[in-house]
Amino acid sequence: MTAEIDGFDAGRLSGAPARRKPRRLSSLFARLAADAKERITVADILEALGDRSFAALLVLFGAFNLLPLPPGGTTVLGLPLVIIAAQLTYGSKRAWLPKFLADKSLSADRFRGLMDRVIPRLEKLERLVRPRYWPFWRRRGNRVVGSMVLLLAVIVTLPIPFGNWLPASAIALLGMALSERDGLLLALGSVIGTASVVVVVFVVGAAGAAANATLGWMF
Repeated sequence: MTAEIDGFDAGRLSGAPARRKPRRLSSLFARLAADAKERITVADILEALGDRSFAALLVLFGAFNLLPLPPGGTTVLGLPLVIIAAQLTYGSKRAWLPKFLADKSLSADRFRGLMDRVIPRLEKLERLVRPRYWPFWRRRGNRVVGSMVLLLAVIVTLPIPFGNWLPASAIALLGMALSERDGLLLALGSVIGTASVVVVVFVVGAAGAAANATLGWMF
C-alpha cells in the first residue's frame, strides 16, 4: 500500500510504465540535418517532426527569421508562421502547409549551414528549460500560444526595418515553452511579444504622424 501511495505521489500509479521523455528539439533538428540528401523540403521537415510539428515549426521558423535575410525574406518566412499559428489557434492536431509552401526546398548543405547556427543556441536554451508552472490544462495552452503567435507572425511579415527581430524571438521562445511546457519561458516569451507589439505600434504611429506632417507642409 505504501508503495502504491509513493507511486501516486511521484506522479504516476505504481506499476504503470514511466512516461518516455520526448527528444529535445535540437536532437530532432540535428537528425534532420544529418539525414538530408541533395535537397530538403518543408514537407520533409513536417513529416520528420510528426506530432511535435507545431512547437518545432514555431521554433524553427522563428529562428530563421532571426538570421540575416535578403529584402522580403521575412515576408516569405513569416507566412508559414501565420498559417501554423492559425491552425494552432483553431485546435488542429497536426500542422499543414499549402503545397506551394510545403514544396519549398533548400540544398542539404545550405540547410546544414543554417542548423549549424541554430542548434548550438537552441542547446544552450534547452539546458535552462524544463516542464514547470504550466498554467494550462490539456490542449488549451495550444490555443492560447497560437493566438499570441498569430499576432506576432503578422508583425513579422510587415516590411518594417529590423521590426521582425523581437516578434521572431518571442515566437521561438513561445514555441520552446509549448514544447517543454515551461511556464517561466512562456512568461518571458509573452513579455518580449508584448514589447514587440508596443514597439511596432510606436513605429507605425510615428511614421504615420511624420507622413501627415509632410503632407500638411507640402499642401
